[in-house]
Amino acid sequence: MADPFYITTAINYPNGRPHIGHAYEGIATDVMARFQRACGRDVRFVTGTDEHGLKMDQTARKAGRETIDLADEMSGYFREMADKLDISYDEFVRTTEPRHHKASVELWKRMEAAGDLYLDRYEGWYSVRDEAFYDESELTQGEGEEKLSPQGTPVEWTAEETWFFRLSKYQDRLLALYRDNPTFIRPESRRNEVMRFVEAGLKDLSVSRTSFDWGVPVPGSDGHVMYVWVDALTTYMTGVGFPESDGEMFNRYWPADIHMIGKDIVRFHAVYWPAFLMSAGLPLPKQVFGHGFLLARGGEKMSKSAGNVVDPMDLAEQFGVDNLRYFFLREIAFGQDGSYSPEAIVTRANAELANSFGNLAQRTLSMIAKNLDGVLTSFEPSETDRDLLELVRRACTKELPSHFEKLAFSSGIEAWIKAVYACNQYVDEQAPWALRKTDPERMRVVLLTLFAALRDLAIAIQPVVPGKAAALLDQLGVPESERTYAALLDKDWYRRLVDTGFTVAKPTPVFPRLDLAETQVSE
Repeated sequence: MADPFYITTAINYPNGRPHIGHAYEGIATDVMARFQRACGRDVRFVTGTDEHGLKMDQTARKAGRETIDLADEMSGYFREMADKLDISYDEFVRTTEPRHHKASVELWKRMEAAGDLYLDRYEGWYSVRDEAFYDESELTQGEGEEKLSPQGTPVEWTAEETWFFRLSKYQDRLLALYRDNPTFIRPESRRNEVMRFVEAGLKDLSVSRTSFDWGVPVPGSDGHVMYVWVDALTTYMTGVGFPESDGEMFNRYWPADIHMIGKDIVRFHAVYWPAFLMSAGLPLPKQVFGHGFLLARGGEKMSKSAGNVVDPMDLAEQFGVDNLRYFFLREIAFGQDGSYSPEAIVTRANAELANSFGNLAQRTLSMIAKNLDGVLTSFEPSETDRDLLELVRRACTKELPSHFEKLAFSSGIEAWIKAVYACNQYVDEQAPWALRKTDPERMRVVLLTLFAALRDLAIAIQPVVPGKAAALLDQLGVPESERTYAALLDKDWYRRLVDTGFTVAKPTPVFPRLDLAETQVSE
């Protein structure tokens, strides 16, 4: 069987509709999932919604609604966003599902059996917006002497009886994990932050609440519901069948290869989550990647509370799904903060997808259809032709994959677009329109060389622009079974295509130019 690969997004908190920060994470995770599938891996891709916690309960009460009704509606928007943006998830998990309650209870019981849960009284600072506890030393002072969390959110003093998890017990094991597995937390800046936090000393963590009842009930403890992060993190195991008795799916895919999350929730995933799993005697995820924020205009973090969110489905409608996907992965070095503007999206899409790759495809296929009657025949490339094909092949089979494996999407696309530029330069230098009169045979070889290069380029960029790449590969006559990275190394693909009698029809433009005046999105 193919080598398994398990990847997840963060489990989105649906107390409001999704914004483009959610879309950015979903797209990046999808690109990695599609890339691994194209590499022949057996991919499991899980996303979903984290619907419990005080924040959801308060939002519903404020709106005069039942919390489950709000959860149903908002979860639907997140699923709609994923579908609209061509995010190829295998499982969408909701924390309100019975199967997830079962998984959360099982994790709790295993931590309890390990002696890591005890009942006591919690008094301290809590941010409802972050669903997080903070030490006094972590707080800052806002206007009017308001205390704020490290994320700039208000905190309130909380006092109640809760169950505690012996987090302090796992301090040394966590530090050993970070030292022995330097890629467990990426990028390195996030790893350094987590190590400093743990080295400063861990306190036991309150893991239940009694002030509200919207959550997974704690087994054998009436009136207590699990702290939202206990059951939210368990979602990653729910998505692979935990704790089904046969465990076939869980044993195949767990532990996760990558949890893709925002940098503001690294602590939960890189400290609490591995400690819970250590306590339960379960394998740890292989990597937690804390990407940067997608910033609004003015460099502010996008959030519902700040009122500066943009509906990603509006953006997709305005700019096109694949143009949006390409921009996010090309423009922003993954892991760092980045920003967007309508002007930047249009400029990038027009310069690289429409004017460079799209134009290369359009004029190559048009000339083949017109000058060769669309007929593909065997050809003997010259040294110049072979140099171009080797440059394209290297970019598509070595450079882009090497960068994508490291989640350096922007660098991988940079290698790809340089190969596109090389093809356009080759067209200009060879001038097949002039060769038609002076050397028709040379024109034929030039056009078929470009056809072969187009096929490689289209296969390589599929994870980023799946819809547009598929449309181009259809025009190139490439079967779906031959759209993998392994197929790029197949030397017989062209001969097989010729043998089928496939002919190139007059092409349909795949990447039309965008008009900024027609693609304005208001914030």
